[in-house]
Amino acid sequence: MKFIRRLFVAFMLIYLLPALASAGWWYMKERPQSWRDADWSSAGLLPKPAESPEAAVYILSATTGGMKGAVASHAWIVTKDERAPAYSRYEKVGWGKPIRKNAYRADGRWYSNAPRIVVTIKGQEAQRLIPKVEQAIADYPYSSPGAYRLWPGPNSNTFVAHVLRSVPELDAVLPPNAVGRDYLPEGRLFQIDADGRDLHATLYGLVGVSAGWRSGLELHFMGLVAGFDIARPGIKIPALGRFGI
Repeated sequence: MKFIRRLFVAFMLIYLLPALASAGWWYMKERPQSWRDADWSSAGLLPKPAESPEAAVYILSATTGGMKGAVASHAWIVTKDERAPAYSRYEKVGWGKPIRKNAYRADGRWYSNAPRIVVTIKGQEAQRLIPKVEQAIADYPYSSPGAYRLWPGPNSNTFVAHVLRSVPELDAVLPPNAVGRDYLPEGRLFQIDADGRDLHATLYGLVGVSAGWRSGLELHFMGLVAGFDIARPGIKIPALGRFGI
């Protein structure tokens, strides 16, 4: 019984309290009440293609809308071939055809929330990786209408996480509040990244662990992530995000 009590206290401190604190702050924050009221304009985060002719790959993430924004974010992929006149934006949504291309501005706000860049790759390395990224997008198994579930997945973050695991040269992990990122496609319970540097074990995105050079050590519970990074020292706090270098 003492062990169970300690486990419960640990759960409260690590997962529940940060989520409740974030929910309280989010409830008091002024925010759009619907997608019609939200600002979807460019945040001015990415350079204009004409001013940056080199190839580029970006992973972006922004806090999502509604009360789920208290604990969750939305991620997407942006690519640009060398000297291309425009960016290409790829993401998964929960309505209509799930996988969307250029439905929004490349660095557009999401429900009025400005995005942040998770990773940037430019130049020859980006040009080399773009075909791999496009192939991973094409291979995503949940691309048909109706193949979306807000929680625990597959959702928008499941899609981007699939691309990151398929193209490990992108060398990135989605932030801790990217709920759904740990849902492995096709009901897998275990997966090792293509380069063998990260491993993931999960019970359908509900409970699991990730460990490796990119992920550090993460413990997942009901879509919330706690852990710490090794390669870029930092801590991951459920609902609140990553803090560190």
